[in-house]
Amino acid sequence: MRLSILDQSPIADGATAAQALVNSIDLARAGEAFGYHRYWAAEHHASPALAGAAPEVLLAAVGAATATIRLGSGGIMLPHYSPLKVAESFSLLAGLYPGRVDLGLGRAPGSDQRTAFALQRDRRQASPNDFPNQLAELLGYLEDDLPAGHPFAGLAKTLPGAPERPDVWLLGSSPDSAAWAAEAGLQYCFADFINSDGAGIAARYTHAFRPGIRGARPYSMVALWTMCADTDAEAERLATSSRMMLAHLLQGVLIPVPSPETAAAWLAANPAAAQRRGRRMIVGSPATVRAGIEAAVAEYGADEAMLVNIVHDHAARVRSYELVARVFGLREESRLAA
Repeated sequence: MRLSILDQSPIADGATAAQALVNSIDLARAGEAFGYHRYWAAEHHASPALAGAAPEVLLAAVGAATATIRLGSGGIMLPHYSPLKVAESFSLLAGLYPGRVDLGLGRAPGSDQRTAFALQRDRRQASPNDFPNQLAELLGYLEDDLPAGHPFAGLAKTLPGAPERPDVWLLGSSPDSAAWAAEAGLQYCFADFINSDGAGIAARYTHAFRPGIRGARPYSMVALWTMCADTDAEAERLATSSRMMLAHLLQGVLIPVPSPETAAAWLAANPAAAQRRGRRMIVGSPATVRAGIEAAVAEYGADEAMLVNIVHDHAARVRSYELVARVFGLREESRLAA
């Protein structure tokens, strides 16, 4: 099975955001050594818990620190940006790291509404909700197929990384994103860790996919919350940090990643929050986690799985990815493919 990494650059309580970024580069190096196919960096803003505010900047550093693993955004929140600027940034990355760059696009703000407004250049009014138009313009730059009469048509030939270009993905957790991906003939990643009821949405993407220059067949990936340790009990202990974070997030409160000890004490004092799980979390020993990943991939009919987690201790986070890679034999598969 092809497995990949989604990194949200978590900031541990008592550590700094700068250290979280160093940890992200270390995780990408480790993921490459373990045999993972992709490393994607997420975009979040104004968060005490997540340091990845500029995936394109982090990916430039990750690319320089690695040699073979694919680099991508999970994702670039397109409503914040000019399509030309995104096309230029990822064209540049593709020129630096040929054949390795993915441009994953999302339409969520990656922040609260106040922060989303602060990110706007023009603050006279809220930005329009015109994601399909933005997507079409961005693809037009990357593929140099904007209509001849389009006022920006000539700009496509100025992209800095040409002739290299990124592979484009659409990301989402709702029917709209699946429909747009299918219509545009794009690869699609469904965020099960946000909405674990997405198998039907993924099936509609596959059924409605339109073959074209961007792809001859649908290709889907499911992003899964996964925490692996040597034993089920240890994995559950480590997962308390993310459970406490999620409980606070649902209350509109953002906190750094708490230690398992802090989280366990808080969850014990707030039993209602401890029981409010809702989202799928694949937590346990290597055998437990393998079974959970395989079941989710089968449920979605996915071609690939991308794993995400938030852990207080960076070494435990790296260990989680190592154990999953080992139980799936990723290093051996990578060697045989090479």
